[in-house]
Amino acid sequence: MSKHISGKKELKKTKKASSGARIPKPLVFFLGFLLIAMGIFGVMYNPSNSIGETLPWEISKAGTLSFPPRDEPVFTVQEIEDLYSPEDPDILKLVSFESRGEKVQALLRVPANSSSSAGIVLLPGAGVSKEGEQGLAAELSKMGYVTLALDQRNQGAVNIKRDLELFRAGLEPVEYLMVYDTLKAADVLSVQPEINPERLAILGESNGGRFAIIACALDPSLKGVIGISTSGYGIEEGDPAGIADSEAYRFSRSIDPDTYLSALPPSRLVLIHSFNDTVISHELALRTFDLAKEPKAMYNVTEKTHGYTASMRSDLEKELELLLN
Repeated sequence: MSKHISGKKELKKTKKASSGARIPKPLVFFLGFLLIAMGIFGVMYNPSNSIGETLPWEISKAGTLSFPPRDEPVFTVQEIEDLYSPEDPDILKLVSFESRGEKVQALLRVPANSSSSAGIVLLPGAGVSKEGEQGLAAELSKMGYVTLALDQRNQGAVNIKRDLELFRAGLEPVEYLMVYDTLKAADVLSVQPEINPERLAILGESNGGRFAIIACALDPSLKGVIGISTSGYGIEEGDPAGIADSEAYRFSRSIDPDTYLSALPPSRLVLIHSFNDTVISHELALRTFDLAKEPKAMYNVTEKTHGYTASMRSDLEKELELLLN
């Protein structure tokens, strides 16, 4: 602030131009006020300023993410034609809700004659849309569950290098926004008339499973999380010296589901994985499972595939019954 005041004094000293013309006093005052206002604006909107700014997220020294209490969800709901499972008597609705200045879209699938049902937030894998997740949503509907499948930012894909740059600049990484979107989706699902808000869980496939684990750890109202073909990154078990610096290490931990496993209980962790997964190895999933605390369960299939398969249905149904009924 003192810098801008001294600049105002300098203006007063040079009121005479080289031609001898005088600068009108109102203009001098206006310029001085403009400089001060610009300085205040710079402090308020500089993301890296350290003068007591309030960020919409926080990272502990240990690298765990947290958010302040969330506002009531703002959303719209519109019933649409079910083009993805037309043979089923489900009701399909397009939901649009606000999250961090963005409109996130999702598909709400409601079994026929549903009332006070359990609900599941459904996170697709990277590159998969909410429409592409309707096969699994229809299976869950047959089991009697309402699902809300999201269109994740970047369709679930991540750019860790770019997110680290944002983190260093004091800006919110996209992966943090994706976690927050998931939490807001749980809020939206909980207030739907067909839902019992005390019977909610979250399910994610592949990269969606990673966000699902973090979100469940941050929201104790969720009864549990089911990760299909997913795992943590194992940052804690790696070599911190191999990461560029302490801030990069802290950021890496903040996006690793393994970091949040100790915060999950009493919510239940369920992993379903193929011994022959073509994208995320079974060893990675087993490491995450071993790190997790009770209550937990892990089931394995043998197909050479990635993501949900029909062979997982019986285990999935059994675990959802334990979680939500």
